[in-house]
Amino acid sequence: MLSGIIRESISKSDVKALRKNGYLIANIYGKGKENIHCAFKRNAFIREIKSKTDLIFEVEVGAQKYPVVIQEYQKDPITSEIIHVDLMLAQQGVEAKYSVKVRTVGTPKGLKNKGVLMMSKKRIKVKSKPENLPKNYEINVTDLDVGDVVLVRDLPTFEGVKIVERDDVAIVGVIKSR
Repeated sequence: MLSGIIRESISKSDVKALRKNGYLIANIYGKGKENIHCAFKRNAFIREIKSKTDLIFEVEVGAQKYPVVIQEYQKDPITSEIIHVDLMLAQQGVEAKYSVKVRTVGTPKGLKNKGVLMMSKKRIKVKSKPENLPKNYEINVTDLDVGDVVLVRDLPTFEGVKIVERDDVAIVGVIKSR
């Protein structure tokens, strides 16, 4: 489990000092809850994110444990290192917006006909309670030929999960290569 420290001060100089010591600045927030200003060791955070299997993961800040979801992160424009992350509390029974990963399965038959598989969307925005949240949207692409696409309306439905994207948006398709 990822553990972090609570930031006592949110001043610019303290943030710079924490970043210099290898910390990643973070905020944890949730509906009806007070914001928690914290920091995590950057390398430990990245390692945890790469190894997680679910959208929701637990962090420990101070003596408390929180189930959270990455809502947004900011990168340094020059070094591309993550410098700030916003974590949203995944509160049981509280509906919120999440970005769920899209995974393709299989090899499209259109690749044999000089086609290329194009992923237009890697994540789908949904509105749901955390307990109803799907792990990911799995799309079988084996029957896709050149010119075929999978739209948002073609995605499987889960009980208690509402997709907030337009239903005519393409997610994945096979296009003709040059």
